[in-house]
Amino acid sequence: MRRFAPIPAVTAACATLGVALVAASVPAYPVQAYDRGPLAMAAAAQGASKVPVAEGYGGAVSTVDLDATRAGLGVLRKGGNAVDAAVAAAAALGVTEPFSAGVGGGGYFVYHDARTGKVHTIDGRETAPAAATEELFTDPGTGQPLPFEQARASGLSVGVPGTPATWQRALDEWGTWSLRSALKPAIRVAERGFVVDETFRSQITENSDIFDDFTSTRELFLPGGAPPAAGSVFKSPDLAGTYALLAREGVGALYEGELGADVARTVQSPPVAPDADRVVRPGGMTQADLASYDAPLRAPTRVEYRGLDVYGMAPSSSGGSTVGEALNILETQKLTPKDKAAALHTYLEASALSFADRNRYVGDPDQVDVPLDELLSQGFADERACRIDPDAVLPKPVAPGVPDGSYDGCGDHAPGGRGAPNEGLSTTHLTVSDRWGNVVSYTLTIEATGGSGIVVPDRGFLLNNELTDFNFTPSQGDAPDPNLPGPGKRPRSSMSPTIVLRDGQPFLALGSPGGATIITTVLQTLINRLELGMSLPKAVATPRASSRNTALQAEPAFLASPEGKALAAKGHRFTEAREIGAETALEFGRRGFVQAVAEPIRRGGGSAMVVVPAQGR
Repeated sequence: MRRFAPIPAVTAACATLGVALVAASVPAYPVQAYDRGPLAMAAAAQGASKVPVAEGYGGAVSTVDLDATRAGLGVLRKGGNAVDAAVAAAAALGVTEPFSAGVGGGGYFVYHDARTGKVHTIDGRETAPAAATEELFTDPGTGQPLPFEQARASGLSVGVPGTPATWQRALDEWGTWSLRSALKPAIRVAERGFVVDETFRSQITENSDIFDDFTSTRELFLPGGAPPAAGSVFKSPDLAGTYALLAREGVGALYEGELGADVARTVQSPPVAPDADRVVRPGGMTQADLASYDAPLRAPTRVEYRGLDVYGMAPSSSGGSTVGEALNILETQKLTPKDKAAALHTYLEASALSFADRNRYVGDPDQVDVPLDELLSQGFADERACRIDPDAVLPKPVAPGVPDGSYDGCGDHAPGGRGAPNEGLSTTHLTVSDRWGNVVSYTLTIEATGGSGIVVPDRGFLLNNELTDFNFTPSQGDAPDPNLPGPGKRPRSSMSPTIVLRDGQPFLALGSPGGATIITTVLQTLINRLELGMSLPKAVATPRASSRNTALQAEPAFLASPEGKALAAKGHRFTEAREIGAETALEFGRRGFVQAVAEPIRRGGGSAMVVVPAQGR
């Protein structure tokens, strides 16, 4: 059990909430300037409704959903630590955000241990079955790659789920609660139901053509042939039963038992409706694939940025390497809030350069030789940074660099440089801290909104379509493609759970959904907060733009802003995206003070709460 005790000033307030306390010392956190606007004031009503900013002590939870945030906060108030609360909140999101996360998906878990001061990570990414080959998404009849929607809505797209293994690994390594206890809040939500909001209803509507073609999915999400109405109560008795099974028998029920048998059977023989109007291809996942799954601990990525230590997720995610490389590039540049357009131009170009290198070099480290140390070296970043022109836009796509350890001038260019990601935009992220100084940044997903569209019959959860994150065909010209399918391989991800330390203590924790735009969302938020003088709530809420080398997008409000217009005049050619990302974040101050922040509007807005709200701040 790894615990720090809360500071004496918080002891009495925590005790009134029934929180168990342990005597010890607590590290001091640097003082920060916090937003004092109406968003922060709204936190006083936390618990009564979904609010995006909360400030106080004793730990915090920020998620996209009120029920999930309440689940995590309840764990903290009962003496659980950040890991226990993160698992409870994630399980609740599997109920209320089933189109973004759940038992049938995977993700990446980043944890700061207050006792040791170290950052640890779990790779809970899904894996391809042993039968997968590079031709997984090739139509055998034509020799051509399958259309994306046909690949998605099939057994072919389903990877071996990693989420339950991630929960158990996190609890075993750093938690204080059992999985049985951590799942109780989610079971209650699934049994009692929750109020359907417009986001939930619209996500069903947008996927109704796919959902209607699978009998189990139609039954769960299209009762009576239509999505449940906003304001109605949605119950998930089958999912409650699945969670109860995991609570009773452990995650072995999935990886070695009856639940796994049901998953494999569903992948091999999807429950296609008799009146379905699509070709649904079976997948090759077996119970042996489930039994061989592991959620390994991996060393985090780390870069130093202007005196801060920025930790992220190593491959199989490209989040830590791409955010880290971009920050190294940006550190060579002078960024100032006096010229936001210039700073954003540099951010966009650094992102494009980093994505070129990501696409060329990053894949599953167990099957691909990823030059991670060189990608994160300052020498390589210096070489890449010299390509940025403050007065002109780099021609796209940018060619990747050569991370070979020999850096001089602007360096050589490697072959390749193409390969726009297929990653779906629907994922979810949560951030949690506790009174002992432990911090979790956790991103989890089933890939596209609604995943594969296939609900496991009588089990109440959707299966992922993560394997469509592989490149369907070689994308790097004559150079090797690190992200082609293969047996047991993990598809490359952009999930970017991030923890930032200052002087060895937590300063920021953040992450987002959004497919490949996750990387740019996290990166832009860091630049907003660290370089452009924004408070964390403003850094999260401000309009976004995303450059991924082969794609340049911006939200409408960004396009209409003075900076957006200046960047367009400079030569950036944006396409409009309704919204980019849906972030949650924490910022830490002195003596246990924490500011929890969620999106105010995107994806219907998020929910931030603290154990002991600050009074009169």
